[in-house]
Amino acid sequence: MTRHRLVFAGAAMAIGLLASACGGSSDSGTTKTETETVTASATAGATTTTSGPQEATSPGSTELQSLIPIPANTRQTDGPDSIAENGIHEHFEVNGSPQGVMDSYKAALEGKGWSLTVENSGGGGGGGGATYTGSNGDAYGVFTGGGYGDTTDIEACVWPSKPSNTDCDNDNDN
Repeated sequence: MTRHRLVFAGAAMAIGLLASACGGSSDSGTTKTETETVTASATAGATTTTSGPQEATSPGSTELQSLIPIPANTRQTDGPDSIAENGIHEHFEVNGSPQGVMDSYKAALEGKGWSLTVENSGGGGGGGGATYTGSNGDAYGVFTGGGYGDTTDIEACVWPSKPSNTDCDNDNDN
């Protein structure tokens, strides 16, 4: 841990202890116990303090997002965006030839536990792409990618179960 992080962590603990001490009771015949959760984060000097219940994300969105691997050499990620039937959509812009990127992405999906079907795959003349569909437990996914030269775009859509419309298009929002 860097010295800056140690100093920050120590300061956060001191503030938490000071806040607890100031909240005590002057009534010597009463014992009062308070519990407060303090979460501190050091990102470019920013501090976040959290107390009380947190707003939950849409049901299953965190679990669904964890099923979508980020491709190697990704230069831009868009999403996750909500799509119909409680699904999520992510877009990745990847440095690399379409054939190589899609072969690697297929391996990454299988590494996350996906059972895949190759709907189509091909390439030539510097371009190409592939579409994979599959399941991971109850989840259903459609993964489409393609491009030309050294740029490949991947669209990834995952639903909690197979939807009635498997079009991986973020225009079919809820």
